[in-house]
Amino acid sequence: MKEFLSTLFIMFFSFIPSYGQEKLRISDAVKLTLENNLDIKIIDNQNKIFKNNASLLNSGYLPKLTSSAGINKSEQNIEIETPNNLSGKLDNMKSENSFSSISLQYVLFDNSGRKFNYKKSKELYNKSELEVKEVIENTLLQLYTVFYEVCRLIEEKEIIRSSLEISKSRLERKKTKFEFGQSTKLELLNAEVDVNTDSIRFLNSIKNLSNAKRDLNLVMNVDLNSNYDLDNDVLYNSEENILSFYNDAFENNTKLKIYAKTVDISNFELKSIRSTYLPTLGLIGSYDWNESSNNNPYAFFNKNIYDGVSGGINLSWDIFNSGKRITANKNAKVRLENSKIEKEKAYLIFQKELNNSYETYRNNLFILNVQEQSLSTSNNNFLRNLEKYDIGLVSSIEFRNAQINLLNAKLSRNTARYDAKLSDDSDKKFGLGFLYNINTRNAIFLEVASSKVIESSFKIGYQLNF
Repeated sequence: MKEFLSTLFIMFFSFIPSYGQEKLRISDAVKLTLENNLDIKIIDNQNKIFKNNASLLNSGYLPKLTSSAGINKSEQNIEIETPNNLSGKLDNMKSENSFSSISLQYVLFDNSGRKFNYKKSKELYNKSELEVKEVIENTLLQLYTVFYEVCRLIEEKEIIRSSLEISKSRLERKKTKFEFGQSTKLELLNAEVDVNTDSIRFLNSIKNLSNAKRDLNLVMNVDLNSNYDLDNDVLYNSEENILSFYNDAFENNTKLKIYAKTVDISNFELKSIRSTYLPTLGLIGSYDWNESSNNNPYAFFNKNIYDGVSGGINLSWDIFNSGKRITANKNAKVRLENSKIEKEKAYLIFQKELNNSYETYRNNLFILNVQEQSLSTSNNNFLRNLEKYDIGLVSSIEFRNAQINLLNAKLSRNTARYDAKLSDDSDKKFGLGFLYNINTRNAIFLEVASSKVIESSFKIGYQLNF
């Protein structure tokens, strides 16, 4: 069995690539994610489209300038008859006509239709910027979740490794005692089973850790097989800071701002449709040039050249268009009402999530405290059983039970530790850990707020080139 396990370990580790170990901090992971994440790049490109649509070139405030030019040639056979009953036939009569023109059109008045459409485009762009921010927030929240899951699995692997070493030590001791007749074959077999069980658990922990690291690498968009050590210091915000995050949540949450922008967009859409009920007043002007020639001897002119300038004011009024405008107006009203309802619903859901998050945060801290006490108790129990086991006062089964209890207590405490950390990151969950200048539209910042229990903070800037 020992030879089999040794072979299994060699086979397993032979398939694990070897990389230089680098210490990866959460701030480093954030920077890599902001620079490389594919979802962020996609939403950033989509935002550029909305920026283009919100420019003056797409506003309708600029005039429309068109030009045309052409040349026409013809060759005809003509039969003619005069009032004096004279007739004749002309063959290969050629004519040529050249023309060019340039015209200018400008809307002087459209009942503010352009204004509302332009404002709608601006709000769509502002909403798009918020959606960029939301994707960044969600991506970084995903990063935090995966990052700390890797940290948890790293510690879990070491906990299981420690338990495996204890089992190996007990097996070697049983072998020695069995050789001297101080232990039974059954006790030796039980020790071998325990080593096998712990070895399998250790191999599974390595597999789980490798999978989690690939998940982390995917979020950061680096080589999926990159390997590194993580800075797994876990620091918690104070309850005072958590409450301050919640107090600012409704004012600063990105998702709620998006719903508010949707209401504004629907309102401008309705106003734009209503503007079409009144006439449109426009200015028109053009310059035209025309030259024609022919070889018809009976023509009044064989060559004619014309050029001139024209201009005027055009009034158009779409009085009735089969009821389509009425339908569009009604539908716009419904969409506006729905956007207001969706905004109200979003606020209620957000309030619920805030309350749930705060209760989860406090509950996880309580569980962590309980698990810390349980770990202390299990550790003391294990040490006492170890002393008694050394002098033969407890059986191998009793010692194994104490070992398993200690292992489970360590694993449970480890899980509770990172569960508390993830629920502690409420600022990132609700988009409150980010500073975003929507007016200048040139940068996104991530900031982890310092508190009494946080010894340091960091700030990273990400240029979006808006």
